[in-house]
Amino acid sequence: MQRIRKAVITAAGRGTRQYPASSAVQKEMFPIIDRDGLAKPIIQVIGEEAIAAGVEEICIVTQPGEEEQYRRYFQRMSEETLEAFAGKDWAIEASEKLQAFGGRLQFVSQDRPEGFGDAVYQARAFVGDDPFLLLLGDHIYISATEVNCATQLIQRYAFAGMEAMSAVQSTPARLLHQFGTMKGRATEHEDVFRVEAIEEKPTPEDALARLRTPNLPPNMYLCHFGMHVFPPAIFAAIEHLIEHDIRRGGEIQLTDAQDYLRTELLADGYAACTVDGRRFDTGVPYGLMESQIALALTGTQRGQIVESIALLLAEQLHSLALR
Repeated sequence: MQRIRKAVITAAGRGTRQYPASSAVQKEMFPIIDRDGLAKPIIQVIGEEAIAAGVEEICIVTQPGEEEQYRRYFQRMSEETLEAFAGKDWAIEASEKLQAFGGRLQFVSQDRPEGFGDAVYQARAFVGDDPFLLLLGDHIYISATEVNCATQLIQRYAFAGMEAMSAVQSTPARLLHQFGTMKGRATEHEDVFRVEAIEEKPTPEDALARLRTPNLPPNMYLCHFGMHVFPPAIFAAIEHLIEHDIRRGGEIQLTDAQDYLRTELLADGYAACTVDGRRFDTGVPYGLMESQIALALTGTQRGQIVESIALLLAEQLHSLALR
């Protein structure tokens, strides 16, 4: 099985019509405190997830004209600025990480918001002939184990011997409107399913009729976790949609390309796997706050954060009791 050396990250909202043109880079460059205690742009936290899983090169799909903003940010501090931070190891460490991260980046532009599938299609030259890891630019992944979520996906992909694998999470029916959903059939490999159907954001009624995975609890479904390992054949699947103008909601959807890949292009099958962790959507205010709490509770300052949260909760309960 080939090593996964490349990752593609689609910028926040890239490919969709729901964000104004100026907001995508602002969302993914929004600072958040990572587990190591350093403030980083969200896109860097996501990229370091891939690097920790063995990825060497990262391609970010951007809007036209955004590359320079990334290039300016992901570089080492100037000598004058470094002198101002003399003796502050955390600042030197952050500077070195910025430079190292920036050195791994390449960029492609999606000129028009034609959909998530079309955004991924722009990275075909970067990917070449090897399988690659695809991540969302507005999702932060928190593992429940010492092995991060991207590594879990890649390990299961390699072990199961499938040509494509999507990470999924057991999700209640009330949230199906937010995610692509898969019907799976258990395999001989634990936590790995052979995919039998894929649908983008189904209604609970449609999911009940067509997307029930055996042995899942009632009203629970396998929904996209926000990361995939794809062969380069995914680009042929997306190209099929583009050439035949197959759209959903006016856009070229990745889920439609996944289903075409599954049914028409793969010999050894399309798999999904659960990972031991959670995804957090930073693209909405509640999700951003939840992401920061989750990072804090798994980071180097966990003890202080737990103590602080306990104190805040006690104060809130006291305040409510006095009302």
